[in-house]
Amino acid sequence: MIVQVQAMRDFARTLLVRAAMPVDKADAVADILVEGELLGRSTHGLALLAPYLKEIESGGMRLEGEPEILADFAACLAWNGRKLPGPWLILQAMDAAMARAERFGMAAVTIQRSHHTASLGAYLSRATARGYLMLLTLTDPGFSSVAPYGGTAPVLTSNPIAFGAPTGGDPILVDVSTSLLTNAMVAKRKREGRDFDQPWLLDAAGAPSTDPNVIFADPPGTVLPLGGLDAGHKGYGIGMMIELLTGCLSGHGRAEPKEGWSASVFILMIDPAAFGSNDAYLRQVEALAAACHASPPRPGFDRVRLPGEASARRREAQLRHGMALGPDILSAIAPWAEKLGVPLPR
Repeated sequence: MIVQVQAMRDFARTLLVRAAMPVDKADAVADILVEGELLGRSTHGLALLAPYLKEIESGGMRLEGEPEILADFAACLAWNGRKLPGPWLILQAMDAAMARAERFGMAAVTIQRSHHTASLGAYLSRATARGYLMLLTLTDPGFSSVAPYGGTAPVLTSNPIAFGAPTGGDPILVDVSTSLLTNAMVAKRKREGRDFDQPWLLDAAGAPSTDPNVIFADPPGTVLPLGGLDAGHKGYGIGMMIELLTGCLSGHGRAEPKEGWSASVFILMIDPAAFGSNDAYLRQVEALAAACHASPPRPGFDRVRLPGEASARRREAQLRHGMALGPDILSAIAPWAEKLGVPLPR
């Protein structure tokens, strides 16, 4: 089904408001879910709308109030998100970080106990459009699906990391998990009854597997860290770095009891002007981008692209021609639309 983008954004917002989410928070959540979908993050876009509505109904997501300030050291800020909507919390934290980076050159914010945050890549362009470099990463300390390299019991999770940098044209946007698969992708393959093409999982005994069901077995299997069987120590190391910046630095990590969907978040905002000048920064970025584009493509590639270029073209196409929604998203949303009295978009 092809839906006009603004119609889908209005539909998502209306559903959330009918579910009692305040308008400002509903605007933030709808914007980020649609932006994730536009960028091609199908498991972290509108597929999350129905689960979010379920979390509201069950009380797992808090709707009213503000984050609690745990610490404020000028360029450093720490919040307890109190299980408020993740997209709203991150956008609020980004505004605070940019205001402080304008004064101090860089600023960092940690958020403990945020609700689910959707696609990290969906936030980056809001910072790069204002000239900032942004690092955004998180862990869910209540969930484990990735074993430490050489182990078989899950400890970490997919621990995504996103980074955005302004250029003279399209920004450079990086959005990756530090495991070979996200938990959402594993769950999607399980629902579809489809194995993976490569052995990106381990069963509980440590044997490589393509079967997503091993993650849901008792005892559970694990997702391999980025780098897989041969170089997974690299993904494990980056995953540990993220745990330290998020769960450990925020004060809410794996020492805490599990409490449902939750996230510990780290945001770093950098003003390049504080390290010289914007002109000097942009000169270097343009040279770097040109060198990457000039690299002769290997067989199977038409040209070399910068991180984020393919997503930007996908976004532009959907803004022009409409957003394609799969039957799984529609079937999950339809009961909520009926329950809340909101017509499905045409």
